[in-house]
Amino acid sequence: MSSKQFRQYIRTIQKQIAQLKEEPASDWSEIAEALDGLQLIHEEMQTNLEAAEVVEQTLLQQNQQIAAAYQYYYNLFQTSPIAYLVTDANGLILEANQAIAQLLKVPQRYLLGKPLAVYVAEGERRDFYTKLNRSQNSDIQVWQMNFCPREDALLAVELYVSTVRSDAGSIELRIAVYTRIQPQETTRSQHLNPEAIQAEGTILKSQLPQSLDGLRVLVVDDEPDVREFITAILEPYGIGVRAVASAAAALEELEQFHPDVLVSDIRMPGEDGYSLIQRIRAWEALQGGHIPAAAITAYLDEDREKALSAGFEAHLHKLAQPTDLIKMVAQLAGRT
Repeated sequence: MSSKQFRQYIRTIQKQIAQLKEEPASDWSEIAEALDGLQLIHEEMQTNLEAAEVVEQTLLQQNQQIAAAYQYYYNLFQTSPIAYLVTDANGLILEANQAIAQLLKVPQRYLLGKPLAVYVAEGERRDFYTKLNRSQNSDIQVWQMNFCPREDALLAVELYVSTVRSDAGSIELRIAVYTRIQPQETTRSQHLNPEAIQAEGTILKSQLPQSLDGLRVLVVDDEPDVREFITAILEPYGIGVRAVASAAAALEELEQFHPDVLVSDIRMPGEDGYSLIQRIRAWEALQGGHIPAAAITAYLDEDREKALSAGFEAHLHKLAQPTDLIKMVAQLAGRT
């Protein structure tokens, strides 16, 4: 019996008692019968309450066991000597343990939410994305490729990739990374001289700035993937990145973040990159100071001259190599 039914029953008994008080005492036997019924209901409710407490205690113990098991396996994942990653179907890193962070020479906190492709050798990224697309139709695959640890030589690795579906129904890739003895060679590598290998995308360590620690870069782009990708490229070099989605948000950040370099998309809804840089240059003319700025665009050269005329010092295509972006930022900041 529910509490609502119980209250209704009590009101009914109260009405009966009120009526019986006006009748001869011989009718009081009905009161005793009603009280007996009330006692039975009370006992039934007490029994149900005790049973509910037992169920609640059992569920609490089960939840504690589940939490303990989760923590146990999470600790195994984090402390495993094998480098482990979990990514979504697009290759964005969802989980990363300490071993993969050490392998890539990147602080563990920087890996979450970053594209794994950033750490794949530049000449192999197209093949990596091809494998990524095919992985959704296969349970387990073994990939061989070269990783690019921060400020280090290429690292030959073998990835064991398992495709699963999360509780939410989305595809996840669970990846174990093992190092190999020698970097994987392409079919043409034996016939290429060092200059040709460099042209294929193998960038020597000396070509990039050793450290950009402390540099602040404000990124403006209305596409979340672009903001995340640029952030993932710059942060491993010690650069502090603030990424916003609009020109209005960028203007608000200027006074708070004080960037050393601005990297802005050209074609954005509402106020575009041209308008943004013109407003910044006008503000600088009144307040003093100067923020070096680069324009990025999905179009080839049609925006270059207009961007430079508007007030940008540099122009870069969104499909340029990550090393080009790093070198451009370093040059604008005077860190070359």
